[in-house]
Amino acid sequence: MRLVLTGRHFDISPGLRTLVDRKLVRLERLLGNAIVSAQVVCIRERDRLEADVTVHMRGDHILTSRATGTTWNSALTTVVDKIERQGVKVKGKWTERKRRVTSTRRTPDAPVDGQPAPADPRVVRITRAQLKPMTVANAALELSATGDPFLVFRNAETDALNVLLRRRRGEFGLLESDR
Repeated sequence: MRLVLTGRHFDISPGLRTLVDRKLVRLERLLGNAIVSAQVVCIRERDRLEADVTVHMRGDHILTSRATGTTWNSALTTVVDKIERQGVKVKGKWTERKRRVTSTRRTPDAPVDGQPAPADPRVVRITRAQLKPMTVANAALELSATGDPFLVFRNAETDALNVLLRRRRGEFGLLESDR
């Protein structure tokens, strides 16, 4: 977060700078990286101390507050409390918007009895392969040469679609189709 600290009618002391940093840590803890910058203007007029804070957040949100006090600590505490309430309101709107978006994505065929609907399996096409005719022995040689767990091929003898699987013990399993 970028911080711009300005003093009107006096110079900013290092103690006041650390006090402002300490007070703004509460806002950083609440809003996280949503805060882009903060501008703090400290004004001294005779016996009155005034703090004016403007916080710029992502999404063009601007939180502003002004408070007076007899000490810098009381003025900054009041102003940060006001900004914190505004930040909680904005953050609540963000989470409510997220909830609304996810609730509209429900599937219309969800069961009524409270059981979750089974999720559709995700299918990812890895490669496209031409099924070349080969014998079972040639398919076993090709599968052992590659590290693939299975090989789909067209059996040259029966002209049926077959799958050759690599088993855990090093042997192969053959799945034959009816056609």
